[in-house]
Amino acid sequence: MTRVAFIGLGNMGSGMAANQVKAGREVVAFDLSKEALARAAEQGMTGASSASEAVKDADIVVTMLPAGSHVSSVYMEAILPNARKDALLVDCSTIDVDSARTVARDASMQGFRAADAPVSGGTAAASGGTLTFMVGCREQDFAEFEQALKPMAKAVIHAGASGAGQAAKICNNMLLGISMIGVCEAFVLAERLGLDARKFFDIASNASGQCWSLTSYCPWPGPVPAAPSNRGYEGGFAAAMMLKDLKLAQDAAEMAGAPTPLGGAAEALFDEFVQRGGAARDFSGIIEMLRGKA
Repeated sequence: MTRVAFIGLGNMGSGMAANQVKAGREVVAFDLSKEALARAAEQGMTGASSASEAVKDADIVVTMLPAGSHVSSVYMEAILPNARKDALLVDCSTIDVDSARTVARDASMQGFRAADAPVSGGTAAASGGTLTFMVGCREQDFAEFEQALKPMAKAVIHAGASGAGQAAKICNNMLLGISMIGVCEAFVLAERLGLDARKFFDIASNASGQCWSLTSYCPWPGPVPAAPSNRGYEGGFAAAMMLKDLKLAQDAAEMAGAPTPLGGAAEALFDEFVQRGGAARDFSGIIEMLRGKA
């Protein structure tokens, strides 16, 4: 039986790890939260007392952590000293490109195969096993990483060499943040002009304004029943996480010398939303700030 070490059981990681169990794999999990480990046990996982213990004898090691500093420290202190040399190391966190490349380089120097594989799809896709993975790794290793990620995925796409997965994720989420603000502004303008929101949705979703932020994740309650807008903007993709990704994008843009004026504007607006208390709310909840209700 394939043994998976899963480190990081937050909103995304818990659902992802559960899908490895559903695929018939043995999952040994670690998280700093005792509550998260208790839930993991209920889902059929074995809890470990440390990340070092979790990775011993694992065929696949998956990390889902908050930031590059966490990934780097877990790799240096727990994974590289304790994992089997033939284990596949997959980091699914969203971190900066340089950290991803450094981790992959350090792993490679010690004889490991490593990949950065950030995800898109949110908590619903994490629970449903329908995430999209953007993978940065050596081309000759991709087929094995694809199989490792398959129980959690709708699509697994090879983005390029180490760091390319993070580059793709940063660019994608910058686009997502910008497009969500555009959709929110359009709904607010429609409201002020006296246009019924449902009528606007029906028109825009069949016209040139159609996009994922409108038709799959509509920020106005009603048109898309599964969207967080129908749950008071609870759950989904937290605004604080969107802000983190937009900051990563702006840092990367500065280093690359790429002009991203809309990305910068989106970062400023989400920073304001977070400062006003929206950090834990779904990022589509920024529409309430734009309507003057937050």
